Amino acid sequence: MSADIPVPAAPVPSGVRPRHPRFAVGVLAFCGVVVAVMQTIVVPLLPHIPELTGATPAAASWLVTVTLLTGAVFTPVLGRAGDMYGKRRVLVASLAVLVVGSVLCAVSSHIGVLITGRALQGAAIAVVPLGISILRDELPPERVLSAVALMSSTLGIGAAIGLPVAALVVENFDWHTMFWVSGVIGLLDIVLVLLCVPESPLRSRGRFDAVGALGLSAALVCLLLAVTQGADWGWTSTRTVGLLATAVVVALLWGAYELRTARPMVDLRVSARPAVLLTNIAALLIGFAFYANSLVTAQMVQEPKATGYGLGASLVVSGLCLLPGGVAMVALSPVSARISAARGPKVSLALAAGIIAVGYGVRYFTSHSLWLIIAGATVVASGTAIAYSALPALVMRGVPAGETGAANGLNTLMRSIGQAFCSATVAAVLANLTFRVGGRTAPTLHAYQLVFVIAAGAALAALVVTLFLPGGRRAGAGTVEESRKAPDTRKEGVRTEELQEGA
Repeated sequence: MSADIPVPAAPVPSGVRPRHPRFAVGVLAFCGVVVAVMQTIVVPLLPHIPELTGATPAAASWLVTVTLLTGAVFTPVLGRAGDMYGKRRVLVASLAVLVVGSVLCAVSSHIGVLITGRALQGAAIAVVPLGISILRDELPPERVLSAVALMSSTLGIGAAIGLPVAALVVENFDWHTMFWVSGVIGLLDIVLVLLCVPESPLRSRGRFDAVGALGLSAALVCLLLAVTQGADWGWTSTRTVGLLATAVVVALLWGAYELRTARPMVDLRVSARPAVLLTNIAALLIGFAFYANSLVTAQMVQEPKATGYGLGASLVVSGLCLLPGGVAMVALSPVSARISAARGPKVSLALAAGIIAVGYGVRYFTSHSLWLIIAGATVVASGTAIAYSALPALVMRGVPAGETGAANGLNTLMRSIGQAFCSATVAAVLANLTFRVGGRTAPTLHAYQLVFVIAAGAALAALVVTLFLPGGRRAGAGTVEESRKAPDTRKEGVRTEELQEGA
C-alpha cells in the first residue's frame, strides 16, 4: 500500500492568471450575485403561474421548491468535485447548467419544462462555495478575508436584488424576458471566468466517492421534501413521516459508510471538530434567521390596509423594501473582513447574530410604517452580511486547503437547510393565525410578529453556539496562511496520484 507522497504541484503559467487579482474577485462576486438572484427571481411570479401555464398552485410552488432541492444536493457534491478535478472547471460547468436552465424556462410555458429549468438553475448555487475556494487558493493571505467576505455575501445580496428586479419585469415585460436575460448574463459570466479567473493548482487525491454522493443526495431529498411539503401533505401524514424516517435511516447508513471509506465525500472526522461542527450549526441558524426577513417583508407590506397593519403596497414597492438591505450587504462585507482580521471571525459572527436579533426587535415594534419596516429589514440584512462574511473564514481555519470546496459547500448547504426550515415554519405560522377581512383570509399582525420572535430566537441561538467556538483574537488572520503550510496544501498537487500509481 503506497503512502501519500507530498510533491510540489505543477506551476500555473503566468499567462493563465489574471493581471490584477481584483478582476478575479469582481468576476466571481458577480457570478455569485447572478446565481443568488436566480434563486428568488420567480417569487413575484408565483401567484400568476397558474393562469399563465394552466398549472395548479401546488405545481407552481415547485418552481421554488425544486431549486432548494437541487441546490442542497449539488452544492456539496460539486464542491468536492472542484477539490478533485479543478474548481474553475466545475464552476464553469455550473454556470453552463444555469444557462441551460434559463433557456428552458425562457422558451416554454409548460410547467414540467419550467420545473426542469428551475432545477438546473438551483444546481448552480455551488458557484458560491467554489468561488470562495478559488479565492483562498489564489489570493495572498492579507486579501483573502475581504474577498471571501464579499463572495459569501453575494448569497444575501442576490436575494435582496432578485425580488425588486423580478417585480419590475413581471409588471412591465413578458415574464419570459427575465429568463432570457439570466441566460445571457450566465454566458457573460462564463466568458469573464475564462478570461479573468485562473484554475487553482490545488487538487485532492483519490477517486470521487460516488456512493457517498448518492447517499448524501438521498438523505437530503427525503429531508427537504418532508420539510417543504409537510404543510400541504400534513405533518403527521404517512408521506411526511415516512420521508423523515427514511432521511434519518439513510443518513445513519451514509455516515457509517463515510467513516469507513478512504476518500469520503464528506470527511466526517474533520466535520466533527468543534470549529467546523459549531460553525455549520451556526450557519443553519443564521440561514433560518435571515430567510424570514425575505419571506415576510414583501407579503406584509402588500397586505391591504383593511387588515389594520397592511400598507397595500404594489409588487414593485414591496420588492424595493429589500433593496437597501442588499446595498448594506455590499457595504458591510469589507467591514466584516476588517473585524475578522482584527478580532477573529468568531467575534464577527457573534456580533452579526446580535445585530440580526436587534433587527427583528425593531421589526416587532414597527410594523405599521413603511420606512421603519425598511429600516428593520436593513438592520437584519446588515447582520446577515457580517455573518455570511465570517462563516467561510471560520470554515477555512478548520479544514485543510485541499478540502475547502467540499467544506464550504457543506456550510452553504447548512444555510439552505436553515432556509428550508424557515420557509416551513413561516408558512405554518401565517396559515394558522388568520382572520377574515374584506372577504378574504389574511394572517393576523400577531402572526407576523411571532415570525419575528422565532427568527430573533434563531439568531440568539446562533450567538450562543458562536460563543462556544474555539478561537481567539486574530483567529482569522493567520489561519489561511497556516493552512497553506499544512501537509494537504499546494505540496499535494495533481501529480501525487500519478506518483502513487507509479509506486
